[in-house]
Amino acid sequence: MNKQPILTSEAPLPGGAYSQAVRSGRLLFTAGEVGIDPITGVLPPTLGEQTAQAIRNVDAIIRATGGSLASVVKTTCFLRNMKDFPTFDEVYSKMFPDPKPARSTIGVDLVGSFLVEIEAVAVLGEGT
Repeated sequence: MNKQPILTSEAPLPGGAYSQAVRSGRLLFTAGEVGIDPITGVLPPTLGEQTAQAIRNVDAIIRATGGSLASVVKTTCFLRNMKDFPTFDEVYSKMFPDPKPARSTIGVDLVGSFLVEIEAVAVLGEGT
């Protein structure tokens, strides 16, 4: 099996022993991305802002391989508070193009001040 780690400075660098993403053939698997701005290192205070930044971080990683959010076929999303789902879903639905990826959303006890974490699976084109 061919596994290629992906690393881009356009998304927050890993804070532990993991890759931002791993590519195997045409499949790309991202790590869970949170809402930290990779340039400023700032975590916004609201769920909407964190969701938008987390999706931008996922997008940056996928773009580093020549893909885009349109390449995403599945996301797994983690929310600190499932009562915030409507806010999360509103931002998510505006940022992902149609057809939307399949999605699982799970309530979890996220570390620190993180309100959301998003991981994605993308299928990349032949030339990427």
